[in-house]
Amino acid sequence: MNHNIITEQLTDAGRRIEHDSFAIVDAEAGPHAYQADEWQVVRRMIHATADFEFNGLTRFSPGAVAAGMQALLRGAAIVADVEMICVGLSKPRLDHFGVGTHQFIADDDVIAQAKAENSTRAVQAMRKAQRLNLLDGGIVAIGNAPTALLEVVRMMQEDDLKPALVIGMPVGFVSAAESKALLSEIDTIPWIVIDGRKGGSTLVVAAIHALLALAEAQQAARN
Repeated sequence: MNHNIITEQLTDAGRRIEHDSFAIVDAEAGPHAYQADEWQVVRRMIHATADFEFNGLTRFSPGAVAAGMQALLRGAAIVADVEMICVGLSKPRLDHFGVGTHQFIADDDVIAQAKAENSTRAVQAMRKAQRLNLLDGGIVAIGNAPTALLEVVRMMQEDDLKPALVIGMPVGFVSAAESKALLSEIDTIPWIVIDGRKGGSTLVVAAIHALLALAEAQQAARN
């Protein structure tokens, strides 16, 4: 199946540029160890950053892409650690599946609780999402805050939290690599991670757009 046909480009010129860009990524990346659906995610991440190191740094738990696609097809919520992820996602594509996005990092109650407990806003934002019943069965999308990912891992281990998929891609130098390593040890919840320090909201957005494209292609094939 040619997933390049699933595009946000509205003009022939835009579609040609996108098609050519993906062709260059495929040619320069060369052989890889990813399954076909996983490569759709990785190539879009490379396309978004022009960084070929994500061919290798990106890892998937078994069935992670399928889990993400199915979550989108049923309209699961996306809970992000920062607003940038929500802003970066294509509203028409989200609306197509009835998917809502949520982030609570700047909420007054989150800030107050973080100060009261001497924790981080990111931790309290994930706890608020859990209180609102958004995490179970949802897609957790973390590109900035390692403490958010550490809290989600803790909730999965201690509170029986069961997201549909965790996209763990926090960038940074303090606990970023460690948080992703801890996530990758979990074998009961699907996940996608970038090993090491690299990551960021742009990568999370690219990964979700790839999942949306795959979900659209699957939906079109059924109809």
